[in-house]
Amino acid sequence: MKKSISTFLKHPIKDSINRSANPSVTRASTILFNTMQELYSHEKKIRNNKKISYYSYGRYGSSTTIELENILKELEQAYHVFLTGTGFGGVALAIMSLCRPGDEILVSDNVYGPTKEISEELVREFNINAIFYDPDKFEDLKDKITKKTKMIVVENPGSNTFEFQDLSKIVKIAKRKNILTFLDNTWGTPLYLKPLKLGFDLSFSSATKYFSGHSDAMGGSLAVNKRVFKKVMNFYKLSGYRMAADEAYLIIRGLRTLDVRLKQHYENTKAVINFLKKQKKVKEILYPHKPGTKNYKLWKKYYKGANGLFSIVIKSKKKSSVVRFVNSLKLFGIGYSWGGFESLALFQELRGNTKYTKKRLFFRFGKDEHIVRLHIGLEDPKDLIEDLRKSLRYIK
Repeated sequence: MKKSISTFLKHPIKDSINRSANPSVTRASTILFNTMQELYSHEKKIRNNKKISYYSYGRYGSSTTIELENILKELEQAYHVFLTGTGFGGVALAIMSLCRPGDEILVSDNVYGPTKEISEELVREFNINAIFYDPDKFEDLKDKITKKTKMIVVENPGSNTFEFQDLSKIVKIAKRKNILTFLDNTWGTPLYLKPLKLGFDLSFSSATKYFSGHSDAMGGSLAVNKRVFKKVMNFYKLSGYRMAADEAYLIIRGLRTLDVRLKQHYENTKAVINFLKKQKKVKEILYPHKPGTKNYKLWKKYYKGANGLFSIVIKSKKKSSVVRFVNSLKLFGIGYSWGGFESLALFQELRGNTKYTKKRLFFRFGKDEHIVRLHIGLEDPKDLIEDLRKSLRYIK
């Protein structure tokens, strides 16, 4: 019987030994075998990506993490999924596994801050050169490809500014030039976009966000195709970039309701956006909500849905008043991350280098235009709208 994804998410493998509806949490370092031959045979299965229910050593993970891998493999339609202890660990795993001294990587200028930081600082120490391209201009990416280009790193939509790129165009030119492709798909999740099916070699999601959904677990998911599997597996094994069993359990629990939660986040977000687009103090809403726009068309072309994360552009000569707007919100927490049940707000400094962000090279917003990122949670949207209404009055 072929099951829909919604049904599949509700029926992962259960704990048959304890008859629990949930998988067991297996914490393990040493895994015991009956003979040396059995151990060697099992390690061969791991190297060849055969179906297994346990690893040969705890550095790879445990039966709990294998359960999560299997769920995500189905969601991603992937050859294999690697799990890391934090979301950013998955980004680092992809770049460090596949790029070598003398290589160049083309990076979308609107990637997540730490992705930009590893590209600008860390990989340069290994003689890997990162070149940033304008996410709004495919020709800029195309013109910057050289014989040294090893990988194209894309985040779609862009972090904080939410530019959507034409993903098939990127894949097409990369395949023609034999360049690897990586997509940060945290916003869309594999429920709404399957990058590997589009032709990307690596699909990354921060499991900390919507996979978990409860702001109580951290992790990363790197789904790969067969082309890159062995190299990533080799680095994964040696680096120790693995997820703990307890985190994997919490993320499995979150995934059971991923489809339901995303639908509600989207419904709440539409209600909030309908309010915000009528507010004179809000110059622009960075979310695919306007039919006919480039971003809306590209969202409709590739995605099956949307979620609760977007930004608003506020025009004001007084940055302090925009900060006061954020500070005065009662139902929006101020904090990093997103994808949990609660609403969040964050003022974003993207023009200059700060302790937390690297300066954007391609930035289309004016001097007096400020970006506030909002995550719309699962509260009653009427309450969120009222909270926003009261706080908008502080913007001067």
